[in-house]
Amino acid sequence: MRIIIAGCGKVGRAIIDSMTDDKHDVTAIDNDPEVIEQISNNYDVMAVCGRATSREMLLSARVNKADLFIAVTQSDEVNMLSCFLAKRMGAKHTVARIREADYNEDGLNFLVKELDLSMVLNPERTTAETLFDWLKLPSAVRVDNFAGKKVQLLELNIRKGSSLCDVSVMDLRKKCAIQFVLCAVQRGDEVYVPNGTFVLREGDNVAIMTKRSETHKFLRSVGIVSKQGHDVMILGGSTTAYYLAKLLATNGFYVKIVERDEDRCADLAEMLPAGATLICGDGMNHDLLMEEGIDSTGSFVALTGTDEENILIGFYADSRSVPKVIAKVNHAELADLAEKLGLDNVVSPRKLVADVLTRYARALRDTPGSHVETMYSLMDERAEALEFKVLSDCKLTGKALKDLRLKPNIIIAGIIRGKETIIPSGEDTIMPEDRVIVVATDARIYDLSDVLR
Repeated sequence: MRIIIAGCGKVGRAIIDSMTDDKHDVTAIDNDPEVIEQISNNYDVMAVCGRATSREMLLSARVNKADLFIAVTQSDEVNMLSCFLAKRMGAKHTVARIREADYNEDGLNFLVKELDLSMVLNPERTTAETLFDWLKLPSAVRVDNFAGKKVQLLELNIRKGSSLCDVSVMDLRKKCAIQFVLCAVQRGDEVYVPNGTFVLREGDNVAIMTKRSETHKFLRSVGIVSKQGHDVMILGGSTTAYYLAKLLATNGFYVKIVERDEDRCADLAEMLPAGATLICGDGMNHDLLMEEGIDSTGSFVALTGTDEENILIGFYADSRSVPKVIAKVNHAELADLAEKLGLDNVVSPRKLVADVLTRYARALRDTPGSHVETMYSLMDERAEALEFKVLSDCKLTGKALKDLRLKPNIIIAGIIRGKETIIPSGEDTIMPEDRVIVVATDARIYDLSDVLR
């Protein structure tokens, strides 16, 4: 597919990285010559310098041939206008980043309709919604939802003394009364799709698929306590913090935001509902955090604009035995380092957005048999979980899963048929109109038939 990306900041570069990995034909636009030089040096893309709202620039980028035009500059207005022009000039699909918090759902729907946008991106809102899901299930490192949240993929870290240590997958199935699929295991730098004899070890990171309605029962049945803490402390009063605090406060959580800027504190105090408290002070001051009750809080989320601060204060919160600690870290190298040093929960807004757009681009491919509905990167991007909608001409329909010759390191982890959610066994079959969840390591899956040898 031909994809044009306007705006090569942090989010834009993450999108370029993801789209080139997926073998798309990418053109990058930015008005900063130094940025364009860096893009040209680091990526195999066509990079052009200029304004994304310039007719001449869009013509030189061959916008009329674009399958997808993505605008992620720092300006909402530039993103909207460039998408409008791109669509008028022949781009098939357009996506605009719109970050302004003042746009409610009705306002965004109006913009989508009037500007003929295919999708609106709000990285801060997307990050907040992801964090909200993680905070609702504190025992998991991360939680990904499929099929309208009917199915959940949990990533769990097996700590020392865990009931999962030194247990084979086969024995775990006998021990657990809840249906599940153990989809992938990360051990060091290797990722496996385990068979029944695979034995889990301390330090493993595991991905497990369950029905959402049975997630808590599953965690309890395998000896993992899933107690939800209703007190959340947030460091930093960013836009992401605003969205997250609003979600939490309106769902019965008690939220405390620590922000050093007095004006921002005043603004947030007016915008947020009851249940959210603003503390004006330096969140890097350990004495302040102690006074505000970090030792008794259920969860701590570091959302400042500095990765290093978020990592350091995240480790401090972990040292105070806060049950759930999450740090926002955008730089991949720092995120990897933080996780290796023991900070389990790290969120990257730019990576979340890149995943959304990679999923969308795959869904636009003209592939026979199925369409991608949902996609997540797992295990430090060494694995993918994808949800496909099955079409009538799919090669996999009508056959028992045990009779399918799947490629190595691929597992069919879930089937959703109407209102029924199936955690599959070898006897189950795939039918047209099903939604099928696939987990794959060391492979890119674009169509459901790609799982076959």
